[in-house]
This record gives sequence, C-alpha cells and structure tokens, in this order.
Amino acid sequence: MDRKSLCLLIVAMFLATGSDAMTRQQLKNSGKVLKKKCMAKNQVTEDQVGTIDKGNFVEDKNVMCYIACIYEMTNVIKNNKLSYDASMRQIDLMYPPDLKEGAKAAVESCKDIQKKYKDICEVSFYAAKCMYEYNPADFIFA
Repeated sequence: MDRKSLCLLIVAMFLATGSDAMTRQQLKNSGKVLKKKCMAKNQVTEDQVGTIDKGNFVEDKNVMCYIACIYEMTNVIKNNKLSYDASMRQIDLMYPPDLKEGAKAAVESCKDIQKKYKDICEVSFYAAKCMYEYNPADFIFA
C-alpha cells in the first residue's frame, strides 16, 4: 500500500466515526498500520520503538529513520524537511479537541530543531523527542 492510499485509509477510518476528530485510542490504532510498515522498512524492533510515546527514545540511526518514516507516511515531511504547516493541519484534522492545543504548542516550541541537523532522520528523531519533553501528556506516536 502506498503512502497516499494509507493516508486515505486512515482518514476514511476517522470519518467513519462520525466525529470531527479521532480519540487518542483511534489515533493509536490508526498508527498501527504505519508502525508495522515503518518497522519493517527500517529494521527496528518493538523493544526499540514500542514505547516512544512514553518518552523512550533509543538513539539509533534505524530508530531515527523509523520516526522519519512515520512522519513521511503522515505527510508532515515535505521536500525532505518537517513542515510546520502540515503538522498543524494534521493536528487540526486528526487530534481530539482536548489534545490539539497542547500538541500545537509542542510543535511550535520544537519547530526550529531542524536548523540543528541536516539529516531528516535526525531532525525527525530530535523533533519528536522535543515534543515529548515539551508536553508528554499530549504526545501521541505510532
């Protein structure tokens, strides 16, 4: 399944709920498809990536690229850079109302991380880590 089809599937799952945003659990469930694909692509294990949403960031190139893969699959990487605007749109579209403000604040706080790194895998890893550290309660990751 290509990235566009996968994103359409996730949006269709979300629209089927009849609401204007997913719940935290629905976001996690939709991320399972992305997780499986990106784990295989980047040769990482559940032990390495299974608790990223709890702040366990294993500093390993494959893990870094796994995070970049998730961001690519959710269309927040544009032209090999994290897109602030795309990130904000995804939060508006997918996140439950009670998490939107905190998630947006984390993106805002961490948007300049990519100025410190050239490699998109490193940018993605350190941006995700920054967002977790900024607001662990509202951080969701596949």
